[in-house]
Amino acid sequence: MRLTLSQDLRMIQKQVLAPRMIQSMEILQLPIMALQERIEQEMGENPVLEMQEETDADLPAESDESYEQESPDAPTEEERELVIDENADNEDDFERLMKMNEQWPDHFEGWSRPSRAAMEEAGQQKLDAMANMVARPQSLQDYLHDQLGWFELEPELKSAAERIIYNLDQNGRISGRLEDLFGPDADKDDLATAERALALVQKLDPPGVGARDLRECLLLQLTPGAPYYEQLKTLIADHLEDLEHNRLPAIAKHTGYSLELIHRLIDQLRKLSLHPGAEFNEVTAPPVTPDVFVEQNDEGRYMVRLEDGRVPRLFISQYYRKLFQSGQANDETREYIKRKINSAQWLIESIEQRRNTLTRVSQAIVDHQVEFLDKGPEAIEPLKMQQIAEKVGVHVTTVSRAVDDKWIQTPRGIFLLKRFFCGGTVSADGEEVAWDTVRLKLQEIIDNEDKQHPKSDEQLVKDLAEEGITVARRTVTKYRKAMNIPSSRQRREWS
Repeated sequence: MRLTLSQDLRMIQKQVLAPRMIQSMEILQLPIMALQERIEQEMGENPVLEMQEETDADLPAESDESYEQESPDAPTEEERELVIDENADNEDDFERLMKMNEQWPDHFEGWSRPSRAAMEEAGQQKLDAMANMVARPQSLQDYLHDQLGWFELEPELKSAAERIIYNLDQNGRISGRLEDLFGPDADKDDLATAERALALVQKLDPPGVGARDLRECLLLQLTPGAPYYEQLKTLIADHLEDLEHNRLPAIAKHTGYSLELIHRLIDQLRKLSLHPGAEFNEVTAPPVTPDVFVEQNDEGRYMVRLEDGRVPRLFISQYYRKLFQSGQANDETREYIKRKINSAQWLIESIEQRRNTLTRVSQAIVDHQVEFLDKGPEAIEPLKMQQIAEKVGVHVTTVSRAVDDKWIQTPRGIFLLKRFFCGGTVSADGEEVAWDTVRLKLQEIIDNEDKQHPKSDEQLVKDLAEEGITVARRTVTKYRKAMNIPSSRQRREWS
């Protein structure tokens, strides 16, 4: 099918604009630390880019009046200028760039290269940060591998044991069949070696490691000669499902154990670990660097500000700009400089647009979630990204990219920006209630229930209704399971 001339032109325009649009979306999506890395990468690849680290003296004094004079939901004049014109070409962009020294002088003149002392200070800060990094904790696999060194093993057995160790899941168990770890070409001798290796791994610390299922995991933790060893072995081997469903009379009937003894055995079972490898998965959460800060002004309104201090101010090298304008460079050099200046221009504008978009989106979110900030997470309001997109005047995908992996520092603590978006349900009085509110209230009811007589899902529905939250029983069951809360029968079993 032949395209018309106008369609051809539109396709050419899209091809020209694609790199700019892609870069703008990528920059918007980056959190603050990743943006710093991206800038450092661009600085290394583009010689016309220069930067000046801002000091406190460089930052303009902010006042509450500056917030009130301009609505955070309205696009700024600079942002209107930064909107990509689909009818513009690169030549127009470049001509506009060469005049930017009149519009944005900070990007071209008035800046000096960082002093040697400043560069040394920045380098020392990076060294200090590296020195204060948390060391990687020992993994389960490392711990088990170290224990293998205690044994004199032939190479085949040691290799098989290592293969098993490095295929354990996060709970310290083998996922799937042992045969699958050694491939379809494994012969009888290989599988025999694998069984010997597994028996060796299962003797290592922590007890229960290397099990193929929960039953084997618990049996491996029993110590022969310990109190109730035989009874616990019988209970685990033959009646684990009965225990799970609290069928204690059935266990008593088949084993001849009294209910008193069974309860005593259950107390002993509670001392065993269901996930022997879990303790090695407790890693220290990395420090979070917020992109957005929320503070109350004198009038009590919550206002947002960005962590701009971590983003260096970028400008285009005056040397290369003058070299291009002077006509002293040959055509090849001038073309190279032109490409690099265009690339620098796109980056500077993308960062500026990221700042404007993130500020407006964050302020719109904060304005909607005032109750959350005043009263806490239980007062969160239902909110969809489409609502913020309509309020700010951008596409919903722009909102999604703006909040992706961004953290916000509030008087209530640090949260992911996505935390403020949630669905809801309609309460008995017709008001919309956030699902987070339902979950918190459900957890509160279960925490305060009589542990000897846990509430069924039907009773939980009634209790929620008394709190003004009307939901179906299947909804309560769904959220209870999602919150890893056992059924009433199971809660009574382990109470």
